[in-house]
Amino acid sequence: MSAMRSVISSRSFAASPSQAQRVAGLRFDWLMSLLSAVFLGGLYLDGWAHNHGRVDESFFTPWHAFFYGGYLLVGATLAGAIVINRLQGYSLARAIPEGYRLTGSGLLIFAAGGVGDMAWHELFGIEKGIDALFSPTHLLLGVGIGLIVTGPLRAAWRRQDDTGSWRTLAPAIVSLGLLLAALVFFMMFSFPVTVQLGTPDNSYFRNDVAKVAGLTGTIVTAAVLVGPLLLSLRRWRLPLGAVTSALGLAILGATIVDYQRPLMIWLAVGMGIAALAVDYLAWWARPSRNPRAVRWLAPTMPTLLYSGYYAILLPTAGVDWSVHMWTSTIVMPALACWLLSFLLLPPPIPKMPIPENRE
Repeated sequence: MSAMRSVISSRSFAASPSQAQRVAGLRFDWLMSLLSAVFLGGLYLDGWAHNHGRVDESFFTPWHAFFYGGYLLVGATLAGAIVINRLQGYSLARAIPEGYRLTGSGLLIFAAGGVGDMAWHELFGIEKGIDALFSPTHLLLGVGIGLIVTGPLRAAWRRQDDTGSWRTLAPAIVSLGLLLAALVFFMMFSFPVTVQLGTPDNSYFRNDVAKVAGLTGTIVTAAVLVGPLLLSLRRWRLPLGAVTSALGLAILGATIVDYQRPLMIWLAVGMGIAALAVDYLAWWARPSRNPRAVRWLAPTMPTLLYSGYYAILLPTAGVDWSVHMWTSTIVMPALACWLLSFLLLPPPIPKMPIPENRE
């Protein structure tokens, strides 16, 4: 409790003079983002164990222990902050740090999913392969994870600050990267580094149905990566390196969780270099102050990322797909993200003229 008391709010969240400052603010965001990283690391550790045959038919595994231990750390920290703030005299609504109400909801959702997951495993056994990503209880856990790790991002969003410096936004950037990594974890079946689309030795993508599935996966993956990034770029002018850090965390996680051969590392490097270009363009375009930049930035981001991927894949493993097919996995995600930009920045609705009164 004494350590928690040192994590106090910034000036914008200070209590009245008659009350002590509550646990909230930037220092609390740092603590929660780091603990959330431990928590998400447990998810990836468990995923790695599943993908490499390190699990048995029991729910009680060391991988689950690390994963759920991280969850308990995050939950205990948030609960401790609320208790301390209540003891300081704040109402329950004010005792919950700004941006963390949905984190509390995520903790409850995750708990329900964890209990259900244990029962599911006992009834139906441990999921194998891709089935583990679509298990109903695992999807419920995924919803909880997304709400939990984005607490610092929501907290930063609520502050009246658009300076976009690393000093004020570092926990939010970590939170954004954790969100992307969590989303990519559940999209590992379509992430290009993981599935290695169209390579000659990948028999999964030889027939037309599998090719369509691969193409669809690239579209969904691009939207999953670009959507949260564009939303953040509309809120702040993220500092240089922020986009690279967030994307890099997701790419690194996808590479580790299903690592099979050295080619995956080089593919990740190709996408990482492309992320540097995306980072600079996002910083230069300033969509937070220049909304029109969203319209061209949205398709440019997946175009660069997938081009970086193929820049490594083509001269190394090669592509068994026709040029018409593999280039579509660049063009189609770009078109999808361009359409996505209209949701983030819809065209203005013209004002209708007031009809004249003819009476």
